[in-house]
Amino acid sequence: MKSSWRFGLLLAVLILGGILVNTWAYLGEAHVERQELKNFPVQVGGWKQEGVDQRFDAETLRVLRASDYLLRNYRLGNDTMANLYIGYYATQRDGATYHSPLNCLPGSGWTMEDPAMVTIALPNGKSFVANKYVIKNANVRELMIYWYQGRGRAIASEYWGKIYTVLDSVRLRRSDAAMVRVMVPITASDAAALESARDFAAVTSAVLPEFVPD
Repeated sequence: MKSSWRFGLLLAVLILGGILVNTWAYLGEAHVERQELKNFPVQVGGWKQEGVDQRFDAETLRVLRASDYLLRNYRLGNDTMANLYIGYYATQRDGATYHSPLNCLPGSGWTMEDPAMVTIALPNGKSFVANKYVIKNANVRELMIYWYQGRGRAIASEYWGKIYTVLDSVRLRRSDAAMVRVMVPITASDAAALESARDFAAVTSAVLPEFVPD
């Protein structure tokens, strides 16, 4: 009798799970309104766009598989530069997902040093934690900050980003998200570059929800 009861319970759970999975697959990804990244502001805070938007070649796009992306330089004042990359994925159900710089940059000849977590303080008083690295390629040194954004969260951990994606796929029928990367050349000192990168990340993050929906 006990064995029969357990079998019945297991069967009910399997049937319910199958119904939920099939319903989830049938309903598909929830639609969210957003602006295309080509419309990202040419000025954020005191930072102004420098030059035209950069574009990837066909092979890079094939590997990237982003739904939308932005690669653009900004300048603050006369000499402080920052490079902004946003790779947005409308859905991650089909296997397309953001790529960590930890995987991409070393393959392009960059070495990564001084890993740390940094707090980005937003203009509205809120804050989030991002990843920080000093990256080097030949004689070039830059300060890099990156994080994962989407569905109302800005987080540093790729691991937790994947967990939240699974949970939100069930709860919200959404798996859209983006990887955001800021790179600032190190000219005076690491500390000065970090201050500039944090400032640029803060003003950039403040306008991101229009393009990477909460």
